[in-house]
Parts: sequence; structure tokens; C-alpha cells
Amino acid sequence: MSITVNGLDELKKLAGSDLGTSEWIEVTQERIDTFADATGDHQWIHTDPERAAQGPFGAPIAHGYLTLSLFIPLFTELLDVQGVTTKVNYGLNKVRFPAPVKVGSRIRLAARLTSVEEVPGGVQITVDGTIEVEGATKPAAVLQSLSRFYA
Repeated sequence: MSITVNGLDELKKLAGSDLGTSEWIEVTQERIDTFADATGDHQWIHTDPERAAQGPFGAPIAHGYLTLSLFIPLFTELLDVQGVTTKVNYGLNKVRFPAPVKVGSRIRLAARLTSVEEVPGGVQITVDGTIEVEGATKPAAVLQSLSRFYA
């Protein structure tokens, strides 16, 4: 379920709030191959299902940066900020990939809005996110994301 806020003042009130979890999405071989084509990273562990089946994970795995890139579409399911002119990814404070995402796995995001700080013309939010793998004991990614919203 998405939380919708209208404007920066309402966004500020969410500081410290748990944003919940997104819906599950499947990480398909097609998605992995498309990411490989976009980035030029065609390492066999991602794009060669036959060879990857014999590798350390028993199947192809998603690129860590593919998993990370899915943060944005998953995050937009959780928080909808309206009444602003611009939304910008500002960066990351930390990222870790504790466990691989095997092809066919489903992932989702659990997120917490840890802080909202004023910046010239807007606010910067810090979000602690965990990208979970359905049925796994370890997350695929743990991250702290920074975004800016301008009035």
C-alpha cells in the first residue's frame, strides 16, 4: 500500500516512519539479459544458464547492480510524493549484497524513512531499505538511499 503525501511539509512529518513493503516482483532471465545488454556486463554467472547451473549458485544470478536498480520502482510503490516539481536520486551512503538473487526469484523492498532534512529549495530524505528474496534467510541488498525533492 502506497503512502501519498502532498508537498514538502507533509513529507517532513513522515521522518522516522516505516514505509512498509512493496509487492513481490520476479527477476527473470529476460530482465537479467536486458540489464547485461544495457551495461555491457555479460559475465556467464548472469547470462549463461547452462554454465551458471554448474557454478557456485546452481543457477544464473542477477547482477548486484540490477538488484540495486530495482530499488526505485519498488520504492515508488511505497511512497508517492505529490506537489513537488522535481524528484532526484542524490546517492547512496552504503550498499551491501548479502545474498544472490537466483533467476526466477521474487524480491520486494522493505523501507523506513529515517530522516528528512532541508536543503536549498527542498528536502533530502534518507531511506533505509532492505531488498528481500522470497523464502531466503538473507536479504539480496541492504542500502541507505538519498533522494531530493524540490518545491
